[in-house]
Amino acid sequence: MDNNKLICKACGNDSFSEGKLDGYAALRPVDKFFSNGSSLIFTLCQKCGEVASIKAEKPYKFTSSI
Repeated sequence: MDNNKLICKACGNDSFSEGKLDGYAALRPVDKFFSNGSSLIFTLCQKCGEVASIKAEKPYKFTSSI
């Protein structure tokens, strides 16, 4: 996630892993129906599974403003 040491807000653990959600569950821009979108990268606690962050793997696919 970043260089700061993460601490789980749910259980206090400091060991984290990353996982990817992709395929049909990819995040797509609201205004681009046929876009492939981007996979989501999750940072989660190895002990309890609490999700510490979610980020788009390809944020450049979301360039339009609201």
